[in-house]
Amino acid sequence: MPEQDLNPSATIPQWYVVHTYSGYENKVKDNLEKAAENNRMQHLIQEVQVPMEEIAEIKNGKRVITQHKTFPGYVLVKMIITSESWYVVRNTRGVTGFVGPESKPVALTEEEFNTMMSSQPQAEATKLVVGEEVRILSGPLENFTGMVEAVDVVRNKLQVKVKMFLGREMQVEIDLDQAEKV
Repeated sequence: MPEQDLNPSATIPQWYVVHTYSGYENKVKDNLEKAAENNRMQHLIQEVQVPMEEIAEIKNGKRVITQHKTFPGYVLVKMIITSESWYVVRNTRGVTGFVGPESKPVALTEEEFNTMMSSQPQAEATKLVVGEEVRILSGPLENFTGMVEAVDVVRNKLQVKVKMFLGREMQVEIDLDQAEKV
């Protein structure tokens, strides 16, 4: 039973991170929503989110936007922690526990929640996708062209295979803002 039952702020719904089996995030979301409805606990378990981001990929020569889980193996639950709501979430098929010390739920701050749900960093990266030809805008390889090999949104970097002298190729790492589509 969570210690937060005795906390007066426990009547305010907050976001918690729940760890799931990888690949079961959407199933856990559905199961939690059904469990809340079946147990008439919608006032305690209010919302369930699987953080997603849009990623641009080249498939069959065409640029396609696909949805990917931002944090595989995790689901966000907006809830009021009581012994009953904790039990329902903890015993939902596919849930391995709450994120927190000794699996005790720790609420996210509003800033943490917004960061987890934001796909804004990805928006910049979707301009450049793996397989596209780019021109390097600055640095020692300025005006060279190459193919995007990898996009690292977290570090704000691109891996680009650049055609060098005599047809040799070299893989280089540059900042996202150092390249543009050809």
